Amino acid sequence: MFELLIYMFENYLSSKSYLDFNNISMELEAAGFDNDDIEEAFDWFSQLKSMSDKIPKAINANENTNLRIFTEKEYKKISSEGLGFILFLEQAKVLNSVEREIIVDRAMALNQHIISIDEVRWVVMMALWNNGKENDYLFVEDALYNKNTLTIH
Repeated sequence: MFELLIYMFENYLSSKSYLDFNNISMELEAAGFDNDDIEEAFDWFSQLKSMSDKIPKAINANENTNLRIFTEKEYKKISSEGLGFILFLEQAKVLNSVEREIIVDRAMALNQHIISIDEVRWVVMMALWNNGKENDYLFVEDALYNKNTLTIH
């Protein structure tokens, strides 16, 4: 399903303001995607939008004081590089604590055993775009396509 999420994001969600889900479904089926995966992907994006819509607009990334301890299940599923990337973005004030939680939730919702750093970067990019943080989105896009590791100075 992850490949479908990327395909949908690149071809539909990141560029169009009005989405006709019936037509998108038919196009995805014609492109060879499984109907069950299409439904799961729509549900995944719907959950992302629902969670993002609930973020209070007054949250300031500079006021992050929440300590986050990842669960054993999260440690097992999300790669250490992926968790490190999420924490890096929070320390760099790209993410606030609520956005971090949305990203962890959406990564955990993926139906695969291990979530790699590249997959975490895609989830972050989709979440930031969905929250209207296009400038931060561009930062993550650069990190996604630049395979050199990020360094905190």
